[in-house]
Amino acid sequence: MHPQLVLLSARLLDPARGHLPYSALAVRTDGTISALGDDHAIRSLAGPGTTVIDLKGAVVTPGLVDGHFHPASGAELTRGLDLSRRTDLDAVRAALDEERRRLAPGAWLHAWGLDPNVFGDRPVTADALAPVLDGVPALLQLFDGHSLLASAEALARAGVDGPRTFDQAAEVVCDADGRPTGLLLEDAACELVLRVAPQPSREEKRARLAEVLRGMAASGLTGGHSMESEPEGTALLAELDAAGELPLRLRLAPICQPGADAGTIRSMIDAQGTGGGLWRIAGVKLFMDGTVDNGTAWLEHPDCHGESTHAFWPDPADYTHVVTELHRAGVPTATHAIGDAAVRHVLDSVAKARAEAPGGVRHRVEHIETVPDDTVSRFAELDVIASMQPTHCCDFTRADHTDNWSRRLGEERAGRAWRCRDLWDAGARVVLGSDWPIAPYPPLGVLAGARHRRPSHDLTQPPHGPGQALTGAEALRAMTLNAAYAAGEDRVTGRIAPGFRGDLSVFAADPTAVDALELPDLQVRLTVVGGRVTFRAADL
Repeated sequence: MHPQLVLLSARLLDPARGHLPYSALAVRTDGTISALGDDHAIRSLAGPGTTVIDLKGAVVTPGLVDGHFHPASGAELTRGLDLSRRTDLDAVRAALDEERRRLAPGAWLHAWGLDPNVFGDRPVTADALAPVLDGVPALLQLFDGHSLLASAEALARAGVDGPRTFDQAAEVVCDADGRPTGLLLEDAACELVLRVAPQPSREEKRARLAEVLRGMAASGLTGGHSMESEPEGTALLAELDAAGELPLRLRLAPICQPGADAGTIRSMIDAQGTGGGLWRIAGVKLFMDGTVDNGTAWLEHPDCHGESTHAFWPDPADYTHVVTELHRAGVPTATHAIGDAAVRHVLDSVAKARAEAPGGVRHRVEHIETVPDDTVSRFAELDVIASMQPTHCCDFTRADHTDNWSRRLGEERAGRAWRCRDLWDAGARVVLGSDWPIAPYPPLGVLAGARHRRPSHDLTQPPHGPGQALTGAEALRAMTLNAAYAAGEDRVTGRIAPGFRGDLSVFAADPTAVDALELPDLQVRLTVVGGRVTFRAADL
């Protein structure tokens, strides 16, 4: 049978073997690589229905996989005004004022990507944006995705006029008089206002999601580990897949919240492995804490405001029980753990689960923003995946520790920021991702950030923790073979070899050799998923 795809005049780069001594490859109709060889030998395999592409010397790598992102919810969250590049309060006010003028009277203003650093030493409050938002129902998502700034009018429409009590670590932040400041911490508090705001139609959501996914394919992504599996978003992905419009291979993890009963846990276990042609449910996502920036991380010692002292689960022992039950069932977990106490508790929980039910389940910790030395070595000992997002360090902290994150933690803990190098050298499997929409999704930017650790909006600034940088080859491995290992698929994907999936990313030059500062601008020439072209440069 003739292959469905033949690529010629290529330079093949395998993360395990380096540059391969071949110039061409073929992909079967089942989506796997069938042969490597020279142009003449591989071209001879082509038939009438084979797509043949001359890459003109471009570099082919295994398909880049985002180790942690949120495509469905991100597509919805990123509607409205993008504030991610506004670096001071005056710029934020000006952008909001311009957006407000475009809105119909009474319409809601939506914005996202607000960086708390723009407030400087002032508290994050809606009053700081007055008078721009006076009388306007406005919802401003902060960059961390765990907090929301609601205007006074939005709070009034939602009936939020004082503090609330929640079953998880969440808060309606209030001033000394008990009046809400507009800052809402974590989902339970944010939902109080989000549920009264107008929502886009299902058709609009589907179109927006398709648009985002096409953009991801054009950036060189062939897949990703989606840390969500909400019913509506999953249904939209299934529709796109059935229509042949899903350009990425997605691994979805439903979220397990505190208080989940045995029936909920059972349903998550039963859902494992279900899915479609390019998506499936695999694993469960949990939270052990929130974020450093809004004071909801779980630290072994309080931050400079006396905050970040509690776990997201009111009783951390309940979390340990859930992880153990999932482990017994062979279900991998991915736990959001940013603070040192949170990371330590996750590792303790995995150790307990392995002791009670030995098995090769591959659990993960997501983010790992600050940890001490004795925690670093445990990742390799327990075979726990270190899933990290270097662009968080690049874009939201500063080398001189004057940013909100660093000030809250203090010099010692800020000096232990995103320890990619230490974890790698200790033998941990480091996987890289964007956490989009928290940070931009283009994978070349993620690879670059892991190497230069500088703010992407100003590469002249000094790096934050340059000793924690990865090499080009290591970063590539972290978004290919290590991502495959985390998914338990390292025998079928993440390599350029016969029998492996024909998920391929093609670039104008070698992404491991291009200078890290120039890497985000490297041209993507072709993206292939299972032998199907999902993006092709216009001149190719």
